Amino acid sequence: MHKERKGKHFIKNPFYEGGLKAMREFISQNKKYPKDALKEKIEGTVFIKYTINYKGKVIETKVVKSLGYGCDEEAERVVKLMKFEAPKNRGIKVKFFKNIQIHFRLPKKKEKPAPRQVQSNISYTITPSKKEDSAPEKKKGGGGYTIQIKY
Repeated sequence: MHKERKGKHFIKNPFYEGGLKAMREFISQNKKYPKDALKEKIEGTVFIKYTINYKGKVIETKVVKSLGYGCDEEAERVVKLMKFEAPKNRGIKVKFFKNIQIHFRLPKKKEKPAPRQVQSNISYTITPSKKEDSAPEKKKGGGGYTIQIKY
């Protein structure tokens, strides 16, 4: 008769559904760069300590390392949106404390390509070049084409 195996840990930690990669994706999709930080060209990382209740909801956040210009508030807003899977812990209502870093990097500017100037009334014709008959031993590479462009 086998005994039931107990878990390695007495209290099981909450986890984000999909793992760390899914959490990063969620943050990047929901994070909006603050206008003040964008205007002042501020980049950096906000460190946040947050509390997860026994239901898996983020109930409290605290900025440990600030960046300012609206980045702190935005980071707290995004962290409060997260929802964790909280396993049952023997009927005990446990709060969990975790830390996270929210990175703010300026969006890369996309250079607009120079507008093309298209001229109408242009026509072209391609005709094979005339080959001069020569002896087979003096034959060099392939033929060519002549391109005529008319404006």
